[in-house]
Amino acid sequence: MNKGILTIALIIISVFVYSQEQLLTVQDAVLKGRNTLAPKRLQSLGFIPDSKKASYIDKNKLVMLSAKTGKTLTLISINDINKNLIKLLIDTISSFEGVRWKNENQFYFMNRKVEWLYSLDKNMAVKSDRKQIDFSLENLESFKEGEVYAYTSDNNLYVFANGQKIHVTNDGSYEIVNGKSVHREEFGISKGIFWSPKGSALAYYRMDQTDVNDYPIIDWSTNPAQNKNIKYPMAGNKSHYVTLHIYNLNNNTSIKVKTEGPKDQYLTNIAWSPDEKHIYIAVLNREQTNFKLNEYNASTGEFVRTLFEEKDEKYAEPLNPMLFVKNNPNQFIWQSRRDGFNHFYLYHINGTLIKQLTKGNWEVKDENGFDEKGENLFFHANEQSPINQDFYLVNLKTAKMRKLTTGSGVHTALLSAKGDFFIDNFTSCFIPREYRFVNVLSAKSNTFFVAENPITNYKLGNWNLFTIKNNEGTDLFCRMFKPINFDSTKKYPVLIYLYNGPHSQLVTNSWMAGGELWYQFMAQKGYIVFTLDGRGTNYRGKTFEQAIHRQVGTKEMEDQISGVNYLKSLPFVEASRIGVHGWSYGGFMTTSLMTRYPGVFKVGAAGGPVIDWSYYEIMYGERYNDSPQENKEGYEKNNCLNYVDKLKGKLLMIHGAQDPVVVWQHSIMYQKKAVEKSVQLDYYVYPGHEHNVLGKDRAHLMEKICNYFIDNL
Repeated sequence: MNKGILTIALIIISVFVYSQEQLLTVQDAVLKGRNTLAPKRLQSLGFIPDSKKASYIDKNKLVMLSAKTGKTLTLISINDINKNLIKLLIDTISSFEGVRWKNENQFYFMNRKVEWLYSLDKNMAVKSDRKQIDFSLENLESFKEGEVYAYTSDNNLYVFANGQKIHVTNDGSYEIVNGKSVHREEFGISKGIFWSPKGSALAYYRMDQTDVNDYPIIDWSTNPAQNKNIKYPMAGNKSHYVTLHIYNLNNNTSIKVKTEGPKDQYLTNIAWSPDEKHIYIAVLNREQTNFKLNEYNASTGEFVRTLFEEKDEKYAEPLNPMLFVKNNPNQFIWQSRRDGFNHFYLYHINGTLIKQLTKGNWEVKDENGFDEKGENLFFHANEQSPINQDFYLVNLKTAKMRKLTTGSGVHTALLSAKGDFFIDNFTSCFIPREYRFVNVLSAKSNTFFVAENPITNYKLGNWNLFTIKNNEGTDLFCRMFKPINFDSTKKYPVLIYLYNGPHSQLVTNSWMAGGELWYQFMAQKGYIVFTLDGRGTNYRGKTFEQAIHRQVGTKEMEDQISGVNYLKSLPFVEASRIGVHGWSYGGFMTTSLMTRYPGVFKVGAAGGPVIDWSYYEIMYGERYNDSPQENKEGYEKNNCLNYVDKLKGKLLMIHGAQDPVVVWQHSIMYQKKAVEKSVQLDYYVYPGHEHNVLGKDRAHLMEKICNYFIDNL
């Protein structure tokens, strides 16, 4: 670990105290906390094609910058555009919408769903000659914007090409789904349409849900209420069956890729070869312990070969498609945790491993493309610290790495098309946000925007980052927000906010340590707000994450209790007044902690909680817990229903009535068990909301949760 980060981790850092006395309301904290009271982000920031320039939108001005110097070159205002539109007797615009650069002299913009082209040299706007596209189309995937694209409607796939709409599938129904994401969007899947590199074909998923149980979702807004079934594959039950198909635009025919194996296996990480002759699939067994990276003929669908195979006694989770090396179609990059941490591996297209490109007790987080020659691969990683993120390049021939960002914190980089410059979006625990241009070759940087502290006018509590050790001696990263006017000679109640599930990281070296603004509302009310990322969370390596396998909840609770013990050791913590709150996996953790460690927590608020993992989805649930048939003991041990009568203290449970992720039945079952055991609970439902309560209603939700702790803790 970097010594600078270790210093942050071990020494409690006090943020400077503001003299302002303005206080937050819950509405301020929730509704403004991610916009006007968040560090400013530059809208539509990006490089301009074929240039060393970038642009962004600010206060109704389109700002052009030099990547070399970071200085502003041109400002185009809304008034400049409107003067042209008025001359053409066209309605004016009130803001920039849909800005896309054609070149460094011309950009497209939208005006009432009509696209226009503005030329800087002529200071003139003309109606675009590009064909218009309806961006409201479902699952829209464009190959050539406005001219060649695919989309879905009523679970059928359509392609628009050569000026006509083509009906690719006609079997779409409630049970049969074409062209959409599958496998509940696990394994890195986010879409169901995959264009070939040259646009002559596209691959698409077909999902057969016939054997999956229907699950009722009630629409309470109608009179009478109506049932709207969804397909929900619960752990241990029958799953959906997915196949991959390829539609050829040249001959208007579709073929099925001939994947062998059980119907309920997973087809993930779809990739095309640069020459469009082959398609690649990571075929994962339902048990999620073994996958093969297979090559198929894109014209016939025939299996060609297995490039390699990966196995894991707990679970294998391929998340990223193979990445072909730029200018070298005979090599590709694969990401794997085979050595315990996520790293890059360079392969020959015949499946021969050439070399491991990155290694160490840290994780590659994502790839960001190649330089112009394809000699270097750019990526984000947490090599400096699990709570940091930096931008790097690695040379494919030498495997030598170079860190491209400076400053301890979280760097999010946007790379130029040629790989010669990048925009560094930087934040750290006490730095709201800074934007810099960085020259990749010289490492010279130019800061062109520094965000103001958005909450400088408010009376705030101090926050800090640090580590504690769990019962195995492993460092766990924590953050703490202290009450305003903190006095170390006094004692304060503590609210623990947690998630502690897979693919999560709450504690980061970013603005306010990654915390939410409602923590400051609670700090105003005299509460300490504490968060700890325990075993099972992300970016700490495979062993750290897989510690929860077949016993979800157990190790996570042990680590959270390590946090509680640390809190109790502090002279300013009132040990009898500790509360806990979380949502989804955090709701499961909250419910578990309140009943598996009775008396430790005085108050809990569990939102959208998983209560019985056998009622959760196959893909996620069976990865971390195996199936209920294989792991009866694990499911029983961590079933919240088995501990209802152990509850001590106050527990508020909340659920969205239309939740299709953690279905409403979870908390309903808990209420029923509480009645049977004569246990009193508090309960609240949000009709019309799914797994998260969003929009203006979120302020209502957080006011209820905050008030529950204020009234009872």
